[in-house]
Amino acid sequence: MSFARPTRRLALAGATALFAGTLAGLVAAPAQAQETIKLGLVAAMSGQSAKSGEAIVRGLTLAIDEMNAKGGLLGKKVELVVRDDESNPAKGVVAARELVQREKVAAFFGGLDTPVSIAIVPFANQSKVPFMGVWAAGTPITKNGAPDNYVFRVSAVDELVDVALVDYAVKKYGAKKPGMILINNPWGESNEKGLKAALEAKGIPFAGVEKFETNDVDVVPQLTRLKQAGADVLFLVANVAPSAQVVKSLDRMGWSVPIVSHWGPAGGRFGELAGASADKVHFIQTFTFSGNDAPKAAAVLAALKAKYPAVKSLADVTPAVGIANAYDAVHLVGLAITKAGSTDGTKVRDALYAIDSYDGLIKTYKTPFTKQNHDALAASDYIFTQFKGDEIVPLK
Repeated sequence: MSFARPTRRLALAGATALFAGTLAGLVAAPAQAQETIKLGLVAAMSGQSAKSGEAIVRGLTLAIDEMNAKGGLLGKKVELVVRDDESNPAKGVVAARELVQREKVAAFFGGLDTPVSIAIVPFANQSKVPFMGVWAAGTPITKNGAPDNYVFRVSAVDELVDVALVDYAVKKYGAKKPGMILINNPWGESNEKGLKAALEAKGIPFAGVEKFETNDVDVVPQLTRLKQAGADVLFLVANVAPSAQVVKSLDRMGWSVPIVSHWGPAGGRFGELAGASADKVHFIQTFTFSGNDAPKAAAVLAALKAKYPAVKSLADVTPAVGIANAYDAVHLVGLAITKAGSTDGTKVRDALYAIDSYDGLIKTYKTPFTKQNHDALAASDYIFTQFKGDEIVPLK
């Protein structure tokens, strides 16, 4: 088989066609990139908090499915892009940059860890892309002091949670001298400040403040100091594994003291890790499917079971707050994009202020965001719960 030798004219024609094709491809690329509206998530999808990350993804996905079933946003399908921050602040910032600069997300959602979210805040404000928190409760995340703030939240807020924790300890246990056992990171610091302020407002002294590390396997020394100081209730702030270590250390000491906790224990296999005393911990939540007969809760739970066959009982949806916070947050962002008629970050941010009402899973939101308040949930939206087996159930 032989081939004709190409002439100069043919070579030039081929080169011209190749250049034209390349140019067409370059021109078409941006249009292709805009075929969907992308929303991002930066969360811990591995490690001890993976179950919470999974719950957030499920909540986001259910809401996005509902949007897409109705035609998407601005006539385009909505796509979720997820990045694992591994509970590492530096990796969280890298992930946020990738979502904004490479994936061109219209908004992105923040995950579990206060230190990670705080690290992302300056980038979010600098890039002018809305960053919506759906779990991390550190007060400085939304109250970050930026004159042009792009950080919002549908989740608990430490300074409000701390007031609720103190009120509960006084009402439920008659606390007169509580102690604090707090994880040694910015989340613990945020709650130390909030708990001290809440106690001072009621004129209640505290027995002491003890800190511990995520990897500590024994906190008996810290707890012993609190016991000797006369603590009659313990305020606990930590995620799943370290919270379980506190409970096991109390068991080793034989000290049966009431524990009133932030929502860290909800984030994973707390019942399994803490053992028989897991149900002694009373902790705050923003939502539970258990004991919830609201029609919207029933509809979302049914959709959850249909999409994720592994969900067979209420114990399988733990933690429900991850699902509910994320679900409502996506719909609020979707309303803002629709109101803005654009995915421009500043227009979407301003449209979040313009939302009048949204009938959500957690509650009916009335003007959820203002320029002065970037947190959609208030102290009145919190409930107290405990573990019964693997299920989180509301306390009466």
